[in-house]
Amino acid sequence: MNNIEKGKIAENYAIKFLRENNYKIICTNYRFRRFGEIDIIAGESEYICFIEVKARSSNRFGYPSEAVNYIKRNRIKNTASYYLAENKIRDAKVRFDVVEVFFNASDNDVKINLIKNAF
Repeated sequence: MNNIEKGKIAENYAIKFLRENNYKIICTNYRFRRFGEIDIIAGESEYICFIEVKARSSNRFGYPSEAVNYIKRNRIKNTASYYLAENKIRDAKVRFDVVEVFFNASDNDVKINLIKNAF
């Protein structure tokens, strides 16, 4: 299984987790040509949440959320701004979250950690 396939599986786990926690999924894999992609856009309470999903099978190279660096955060913020403008959404409460998906190959266990207001 390659990284793209693992990423898609992680996104599916994240979507299931978010729905179970009362998030309304608005859009997945939203792209804006030069800025980038947002994995999941969802509504939660009064917020529009722009969610990045990161997965790891071990912490040897750090936690998944640590891969959301300054450049990635800025791309997500710029893409979110475009999404809001494109959909004529003004004065919305916006939040940037990260969902960490931990795969444990030895027992097929998956753990999910939601970081609200990650950046």
